This record gives sequence, structure tokens and C-alpha cells, in this order.
Amino acid sequence: MSVEVENLTLGPIQANTYIVTDESTKECAVIDAGEFNEQLKDAVKDKNVKYIMLTHGHFDHILGVYGVKKFTNAKVVIHPDDAECLKDGRKSLAFSLGALVQNPVEADILVTDGDCIKLGDTDIKVMHTPGHTKGGVCYIIEKDRIIFTGDTLFALTVGRTDFEGGSDEELLESVKRIANLEGDYRLYTGHNRSTTLECERQRNRYLRRIK
Repeated sequence: MSVEVENLTLGPIQANTYIVTDESTKECAVIDAGEFNEQLKDAVKDKNVKYIMLTHGHFDHILGVYGVKKFTNAKVVIHPDDAECLKDGRKSLAFSLGALVQNPVEADILVTDGDCIKLGDTDIKVMHTPGHTKGGVCYIIEKDRIIFTGDTLFALTVGRTDFEGGSDEELLESVKRIANLEGDYRLYTGHNRSTTLECERQRNRYLRRIK
């Protein structure tokens, strides 16, 4: 493996935050940050965090972005269609939490389908996967056969589409793109346990419908 992946479960509805470290240079990326608490602070305090990479803009994946950025000065990476979520609690759905305040933050890097983020010696490819949100993306590390799927694809299911910007048609097309990748991948999902693409091809009813 060329990267190390650490998983923390954080935030008001227990989303996965991943700390990805390039083994050769020790540069790191935080993928999704549902909360900036002492656990995440301790996990990154001695690391060279270059990026905060967001799979989409819902509050359970971004409420910690302000704190991580302030603590590490890392660059915030998001698709342009979800960038406003970083500043607008209605778009991120943070308003639904009542008294919990979302601190606004600006995106530093806007990424679209096919872009590549260089983390040390590791290339992280962007796949635009709308459906859960308009600006949902997956991050793919080809040489380690890893995909961070956010809320697009989970173990045995897919992301919900009933929020603003959601679309059944777009989500199924996004899931089809993932399913049609050659070979197997480890899938690090936005919630719950990780899985593999081959397992989902065989057991996930949404992928089994794909022709």
C-alpha cells in the first residue's frame, strides 16, 4: 500500500472521517470532517495535512471543516455544485440541527470529473457522482485500488435522494459508473462499514440491477 487510511467516526450522526497519509512523503488529506473534536485534533496534530477533501456538502461531512482548516491551514477541496454548502446552513442541511452552528468556510480548490489531486507521490482521481447531492464525488486511488464513496455507495445500499439536489436517475447512473470500473476496489463509505466493489456487485440490489 502506498497510503495509510485511518478512520474516525465523528459528528452528530456518526459519519466516517478518513485520514489518508502518503507513505513516502507523509503528506495527509482529511476526507470529510463531520466534527472537529479532540479525537480528530489529536489524530492530525503531528501530521502534514495538505487537504480537506469533501465528498459532498451535507453537514454531517463538513461541520468540522472550519476547525480542521484553522488548525492545519489545509486547503478545502469540493465540487463547485456543493461549494455553497460550506457557507449556507440551509444548503448543507445544518439548519435541521437547531442550535448547532455551522461556521462558514471558503473552498480553496474546486474539482470536477477527471481532476487529480496530488498528495505527495499519490494521485487521487476525482469522479463526479451526483445523485445524493449535485456535487457529490468519489475519490479514487488507483494504485491502491481504493475508492472513498461518500454517500453515493454504501455496503448493501446506496445514498438517499430525497434531499434538495437529489436524483434517483443521477444516483443510479453514478453507481453504474462505479460498478463498471475494472476489477475490485476497497470502498471506504461515508457511513457504517467499508466494503469491496466485488462484494457490492454480487450482493447490493442496486448494483445487481445494472446491465
